[in-house]
Amino acid sequence: MNRSTIDLWVGIFVAIGFGAILFLALKVGNLLTLDRTPGYHLQASFDNIGGLKLRAPVKAAGVIVGRVESIRLDPKSYEAIVTMRIDRDVSFTRDTIASINTSGLLGEVYIGLDAGGDTVMLKDGEKITKTQSAVVIEKLIGQFLFDKASDAGAKK
Repeated sequence: MNRSTIDLWVGIFVAIGFGAILFLALKVGNLLTLDRTPGYHLQASFDNIGGLKLRAPVKAAGVIVGRVESIRLDPKSYEAIVTMRIDRDVSFTRDTIASINTSGLLGEVYIGLDAGGDTVMLKDGEKITKTQSAVVIEKLIGQFLFDKASDAGAKK
């Protein structure tokens, strides 16, 4: 092989390497979504969404059934309104509970959907009325420390 052929192959492998690194960076950052399955939209209101971000997964029984499409603040109730795109082949009942969960202690934040026993299914654009907001660890630690400090002050 002559020098120009080797240079060509090295260039091709370098370009493939950069492409793979870019693909992995977009996939890890949840910016690249290859699933374009049609779906329907559901909304839910939360007092606190914690670290929930756009394109966060929506899971039912640990299986990803959708993604978060938008997050906005309701100016009247000061609640976060989350719009989710749910896969078309999955249906949820009207008494479904939406909760914001975390995978592990410092893992990704996602919305968990727990279906109820109602026979009426949610339709496109409807709102999930039963929600559970995110548990903010900083608040829990602050309450624990405050309670311990007040207990110590009461003993004196």
